[in-house]
Amino acid sequence: MRSASRPAPATPSHWLSRSLRARLLLPLSWLYGGLAALHRGGYRRGLRPVARLPVPVIVVGNVVAGGAGKTPTTIAIVRHLQAQGWQPGIVSRGYGRQVAPGQDDVQAVAPDTPASLAGDEPLLMARHTGVPVFVGRRRAEAALALLARHPATDILVCDDGLQHHALARDVEICVFDERGAGNGWLLPAGPLREAWPRPASSVPLLVLHTGQQVPAALAGSGHHARRRLADHAVDAQGRTTPLAALRGQHLAAIAGIARPQAFFDMLAQAGLTIASQASLPDHYAFDGGIPLEHTGQTLVCTEKDAVKIWPHAPAALAVPLELEVPQAFWHELDGVLARLG
Repeated sequence: MRSASRPAPATPSHWLSRSLRARLLLPLSWLYGGLAALHRGGYRRGLRPVARLPVPVIVVGNVVAGGAGKTPTTIAIVRHLQAQGWQPGIVSRGYGRQVAPGQDDVQAVAPDTPASLAGDEPLLMARHTGVPVFVGRRRAEAALALLARHPATDILVCDDGLQHHALARDVEICVFDERGAGNGWLLPAGPLREAWPRPASSVPLLVLHTGQQVPAALAGSGHHARRRLADHAVDAQGRTTPLAALRGQHLAAIAGIARPQAFFDMLAQAGLTIASQASLPDHYAFDGGIPLEHTGQTLVCTEKDAVKIWPHAPAALAVPLELEVPQAFWHELDGVLARLG
């Protein structure tokens, strides 16, 4: 198997154990924790403004650095809300998008918006849900713009905003993958952006595990969703190909996500043969084309990458990721929303 020469950084091994290297980094973790506490405290004590919106706000995020399945979770939540009669909208930072000098930072995202202007994840959410999606570094401004343009919106889902304290929230949903809380230490000695478990809060917190299994340290907390590949792939024209039809072919796999190897492993578990692969940094832009030689091979990628790859390679096949969320999670979420009045 050939690999591209630009590997994405893997999860540092010291994040998963309290090794000597992790212990040597502890002083930096204490500094990080102190600065983070000052940041949070400024909002809690009223020294920094917190925007309260006229509709309920659900914030989806994680406390562990790197991807944990936030975007599939946001999509699943929006679809559930739609099924329950809500009219949701999505706000997101839009990481990796380009904002020209003098251009308004807040932007609406349509299904045909270029990924360079929308960000890959907001574009994916817009295409999958059909609901209004707005991006902006200041989520409250994006939310107000969304509500002004779409006044029928009666609930907002904020993608990747758990540490964005400038926006008040009514429900928090924290997503973990199989890494759990790692070694339990803050960055850079561990993977945590904030201490876990969290202190008691007046804001309801729901926990969702999206890995293959719940880590022993977190067993008994939250709900376990299951991530798996769909049984088909899709090209730029929306045509589908069963994964079974790809078995026996030599595939070139490419992923610019937080943990590319997880995608490659899923492809292998589906019985597909990866002849070459490229692990790229999360939100890789593909401005210069496809950094992987794939002559004579079918190119497969994640949906998140496909919105940036298809302008260069429309025949590339994106393999969707499906999230199966237990009914108990939806019952808990519905109960929290009902109590909001």
